[in-house]
Amino acid sequence: MTEALMLSLLTGIFVGFSAGYLGSLMVLEKMSLVGDALSHVALPGLALGFLFNFPPFLGAFAFLFASAVIIWHLGRVTKLSFETIVGAMFTLSLAIGIIIIPELDLLEALFGDITTVTILETAIAVIISAIAVFLTKIIYKKLVLSMISEELAISKGINVGRINLLYLVLVSLVVAVGIKIVGTLLVGFLVIVPAAAAKNVSADLFKYAVVSASFGIVSSCSGILFSSYLNLPTGPLVVFSGFIVFLVTVLAKWKAK
Repeated sequence: MTEALMLSLLTGIFVGFSAGYLGSLMVLEKMSLVGDALSHVALPGLALGFLFNFPPFLGAFAFLFASAVIIWHLGRVTKLSFETIVGAMFTLSLAIGIIIIPELDLLEALFGDITTVTILETAIAVIISAIAVFLTKIIYKKLVLSMISEELAISKGINVGRINLLYLVLVSLVVAVGIKIVGTLLVGFLVIVPAAAAKNVSADLFKYAVVSASFGIVSSCSGILFSSYLNLPTGPLVVFSGFIVFLVTVLAKWKAK
């Protein structure tokens, strides 16, 4: 196994786990389209990174962080759904990104290129993924309670607005590091499909979160291995692998009835 493949798999393990874990909340809250659309907001940041020769990840996260804060604030002010606000921002960001990004770097930005991951990028992905999972674990039950009843959560002393903002920022971090694996067009998959698959076979909340994270690892790592073996782009193969996992869980659920 080459060093590049080992770094790719290590990145895939941590990013897949964190994306699946955080995505379990996204699916529970019926915000799947938010996770997908939020990933496209990173494109202008990536474009600026390519244009001015600084790490594209930094530009991607800067735009994602700013967007998370704006989405959170607009949601509180206008009372519009996250889906509506994110939908508007994602189309604007996608248009801006495609206009300013260099043509040679467009495919990497849209579909990722895990084969070029460096030791530093792997270390950043591992650290960010670990922090995101740790902080999400702390607020997980509070987020679930606020989904069930915001009024009840407030009565329990939970600052719902602050927790939602923290969660959006953590999702933005995971999306930013996931772009290297599957690109801006496909990274939303990692926070949606593993969680959807886990929901088909999980009986309780704890099992659901763990299985979702596990499916995230299986999807990302199997896609990376298939990509290395078949010499095909990683992003689409991660999606294919995850979709196969999802189909298996659908069949399992159907047979269990």
